[in-house]
Amino acid sequence: MDAATRAHLRGGTVIPAHPLALTAGRRLDEPRQRALTRYYVDAGAGGIAIGVHTTQFAIRDHGLLRPVLALAMETGRAWIAREPRPFAFVAGVSGPRTQAIAEATLARDLGYDAGLVSLGALDSASEDELVAHCAAVSEIIPVFGFYLQPAVGGRVLRYSFWRRFAEIDNVCAVKIAPFNRYATIDVVRAIAGAGRDDIALYTGNDDSIVADLLTPFPVAAGDTGRARWLDGGLLGQWAVWTRKAVELLARTRRARDIGVIDAALLHEGAALTAANAAIFDAANGFAGCIAGIHEILRRQGLLAGTWCLDPHESLSPGQAAEIDRVCAQFPWLTDDDFVHANLSMWTQ
Repeated sequence: MDAATRAHLRGGTVIPAHPLALTAGRRLDEPRQRALTRYYVDAGAGGIAIGVHTTQFAIRDHGLLRPVLALAMETGRAWIAREPRPFAFVAGVSGPRTQAIAEATLARDLGYDAGLVSLGALDSASEDELVAHCAAVSEIIPVFGFYLQPAVGGRVLRYSFWRRFAEIDNVCAVKIAPFNRYATIDVVRAIAGAGRDDIALYTGNDDSIVADLLTPFPVAAGDTGRARWLDGGLLGQWAVWTRKAVELLARTRRARDIGVIDAALLHEGAALTAANAAIFDAANGFAGCIAGIHEILRRQGLLAGTWCLDPHESLSPGQAAEIDRVCAQFPWLTDDDFVHANLSMWTQ
């Protein structure tokens, strides 16, 4: 990875986990897929992650991985070129070794900066095998580590794994998304303990976004002054209301800089967690997670519907009403006005 992109990631930014736009016939809706990418760029995101959980892992079974990755790269590059600035393109890399190497090679050849490596498919692999897997991918493309919560297909990854993972030279960042405070601290402590200050740390804990960004994580025994902050977020929650996510990250950075964490930020964090519970369908074990993201984008006009590749994957009973409730209760979290003002330009 070039020094500028590495510095951009380490400096902290908003990276939405890019959804998949489909028609009612469950085919790629190319105009709306382009519109989503343009929305993220204009909202101020510093990158996108595509081919990941929010894009639906099933794109691989439907022959959509290459066209979806290529479309995002083509659209993103062209849109950013209007007002050039740093922007990180992250591609999902999943599956066993042969598949992961092929996906990493595809991402590299398309111009992606990093591969977000999911280990969910290696549920029976040993720690040695997991480390070797990540090292093999790192020989193809810079690795963005990924701790995906077990509830949606991830596996438990302990401190010892992350400590060894941090010894892989071509690691650029880690998305920490176990939805578990103990595990989150393990990752931060392991990366810091390896002396890898160059590895960017991104929250993927959609249930504790603000808390993660405002926490100076202790990383050294007996040294109360040494801490490591998370740099930014790579989040499914930030696939919606992205303009407000950019503003939120800026406010948390200012609060950290001046050393004053006010109650308003913590209040907003709790509101965002409550909204995420509805969007991600926490009440039903996250069954409607992707459909919930689609529903917000549908209401804004960015998507035509909530269709997923799996026809059985949809909003859970009562989920739409919960989304109604949180949108009415927390209107300041939304960026509806921004979307409505620019939608026609993004969909042209």
